[in-house]
Amino acid sequence: MVSFGPSVRLCVVGFAALIASAAFADTAPDCYDRNGHVMAVDDGQVLQLKQSEPNGWRGRGNVDGTVIQVEPDHSGHNHFIVQIGPNAQTDIIEIIYNYDFGDLPAVQVGMEIQACGDFIESTAQNGPYPPSPAGAILHWVHVDPAHRHPDGFVMINGAVYGSDTTNAGHGPND
Repeated sequence: MVSFGPSVRLCVVGFAALIASAAFADTAPDCYDRNGHVMAVDDGQVLQLKQSEPNGWRGRGNVDGTVIQVEPDHSGHNHFIVQIGPNAQTDIIEIIYNYDFGDLPAVQVGMEIQACGDFIESTAQNGPYPPSPAGAILHWVHVDPAHRHPDGFVMINGAVYGSDTTNAGHGPND
């Protein structure tokens, strides 16, 4: 038997765990705030931010809810509206997913999702970005190979998306 030492065994075990969690998971990976603290799913906090922060304000969010509308894709990003509270008119957020970080299944109305990423209040034009039809977005719902943002993800039907860096760009709007 050949022994490769503890660091190689740890690497192989870690890689196998990463592959398993990237494909299918019973629970979502941890979602981190900008200070490295784990954030629980908190739809209420995100809804409060939508009501209280000015256009362009940025923070972090971890939400779960139901897809109620699928928006047209643009610039390599999938856009869909998720209801995260009881009111389908106001308790919503737009999730923006960058295809550079792996394919998503065809997102459809009624899908249950969890998403972790950068929350941005988007009620009016903000530089080159138009306002969101939901009034706020969750973006950077994927890993960040450049380590400028805490990693995010989208989980749909127990599968986690957003960790494939094969085609990942390093542009400011990933």
